[in-house]
Amino acid sequence: MEQEDVDLDQVVRQRIRSLRLARGWTLDALAARCHISPSNLSRIETGRRRIALDQLVPIARALDTTIDHLVESDDDQDVVIRPQPCDTPGFTTWLLSRERSLNGVTIAKMRITNENPSPTDKLPVHPGHEWFTVLTGTARLQLGERTILIQEGSAAEFSTMTPHAISAHDGVVEILTILDHNGERAHLHGNSASATTRP
Repeated sequence: MEQEDVDLDQVVRQRIRSLRLARGWTLDALAARCHISPSNLSRIETGRRRIALDQLVPIARALDTTIDHLVESDDDQDVVIRPQPCDTPGFTTWLLSRERSLNGVTIAKMRITNENPSPTDKLPVHPGHEWFTVLTGTARLQLGERTILIQEGSAAEFSTMTPHAISAHDGVVEILTILDHNGERAHLHGNSASATTRP
């Protein structure tokens, strides 16, 4: 068995034990739920017995998880995200989450240099909700006929069925935003011409 397999084997054993203890279950309690003898389950947790797939399935089911979650890599690459900047006129965007990895939403950081308000009759709409907080500077949020200045440290949440756009006010602004699928498609995958009227 290669070192990489040994390491993953240890991770799986630790996850089984940790999930069992988190539920307050004894070895006997988990063993009864997955129809494995307590002695075999103890050997699995302590590494004195190899884990067979036909054992992993009922253990995962009993712990209300999946085999994928039990055996997923514990490597730093699964944790660390190294965002790359994506530039459109007036905007630079960094994706801070893996694509729709967090319950169907995408998290992004945006640096907005565009200070030009959008014409009210050209503000875009799309289904969903949007949330953002201002990291530095002041953001100009246009919501239909309203213009709202969002200062550093404040946040905004709104229905994106209201015509809207975000731009910088009195200098560069940086925001952290959470977008649902519709918002991601509209704001992060739009063409560069429309990107100048939205975040």
